[in-house]
This record gives sequence, structure tokens and C-alpha cells, in this order.
Amino acid sequence: MSWIREGELNLLERISANILMAGPMPKHVAFIMDGNRRFAHKKNMERQDGHMQGFNKLAETLLWCKHLSIPEVTVYAFSIENFKRSKEEVDGLMELARQKFEKLLEEQENLEKHGVCIRVLGDLNMLPLDLQQVIAKAVIMTKNHNKCFLNVCFAYTSRYEITNAVREMASGVEQGLIKASDVSEALLSECLYSNNSPNPDLLIRTSGEVRLSDFLLWQVWKKNIQHDMGLWRFRNMPEVR
Repeated sequence: MSWIREGELNLLERISANILMAGPMPKHVAFIMDGNRRFAHKKNMERQDGHMQGFNKLAETLLWCKHLSIPEVTVYAFSIENFKRSKEEVDGLMELARQKFEKLLEEQENLEKHGVCIRVLGDLNMLPLDLQQVIAKAVIMTKNHNKCFLNVCFAYTSRYEITNAVREMASGVEQGLIKASDVSEALLSECLYSNNSPNPDLLIRTSGEVRLSDFLLWQVWKKNIQHDMGLWRFRNMPEVR
């Protein structure tokens, strides 16, 4: 299954898209990909098959984003917490990721045609070396594309991201590169994995759950406080867990 599908929307989908585009459109949408295991259990499928179906739905979602002219998408693909799952499931997810990034390398012409830049956000040192290598190839291959951006959060949690940013600032102070008085919210934002992206306008979690699960905590909070225009009003959400 291709990451970037070709093809047109059907009549009903085109009508729906036109209705959506009549109003203000987000420039950056973030997705928490959730519910694959529950879907597999409900359908009496293997967990790995559920994760595969989740990827297929992601590809369908990216097609919609392309037709709606949404230039940036961020997806929560694999949390650091997911390493606590069974070895069989983690190994299966690593193999699925390996297959999908290898597939991405085969789509160079299509990615170039649509100007898609792939970024992978997280601590890639936690991943198997062969997966790190194929991810690096995909990122390098698309680094000069600038029409639309797909950020894949892999081996990621927001607390880990923020902690890493704080360490970078502390190291800068220790080495004399910056002063302690230079430390600010703006500098912390520059030290995040997502420093090249605007904060998301819209966050969507699949499966019907209403929680952030340690995803883009700084970015969605800053967006709501600074602009008060997020389509999802985070101040009304239950506590993060």
C-alpha cells in the first residue's frame, strides 16, 4: 500500500471536501493513531493485521489532506511507552515500519511530484540499526521538498522531547554558548524535535478516546494559549494520562 495515493475523490467525497473548504482550513493537522489493537480484537484479527489496517487508514487520511490542501500532517506512530508491549508485538511493529519506509524509498518519483518532505521525530537511537538506516535514507531523499510535510513521530513522547530540549539548553549554558538568562519559552521551542514546524491547528485522535497520551503537549498548549483558535479546545479536555 502506497503512502501517497493517487486518484480522485468520488462525488460524495468531493461535495464533502468543497463544504469543508468553504470555511477556514487548518495548515497543520496532527493525528494520534489509536485503536488498531481494539479493532483487531473486535474483528477477531491478529494484532499485526490491525496495525496494517491502521496504516492503510493513514494512507487514506493523507489522500484527504492532499485534496483539502493541508500542507502539514504529523502522526503519532510509535510511542516510547510502546516498547513495554510484548516482544512479539514490538518486533512486528518494527518490521511493519521497516517495510513501509522501504516502500517509501520506492516512491521517490511520486514524492518528488507532490513535493512531500518526510521528517521523523523522536529518539531514533532506540530503534534497530537497519530501521534507522532506512528512515535516514527516506529523510535525506525528501529533505529538499517543500510543498507539503509529513512528520512521523516514532520512538517519541512529548515528555522525552521536552526533557531533551531542557538538556540541550543546560548544556549550552554549561559550555558558555548561551547565558542562563537566555533560557526562555522561545528557546525551548527551538530545541524541540518539531522546531521546523508551526504548532498544529487541529489535533485528532482516532478510536473515540479523548486524551493526549504524551503527544505534542508543548505544541498544542502553546497554540491554544497564544492564538485561542485551535479547532479542538484543549482547555476543556480531561487530564493527560
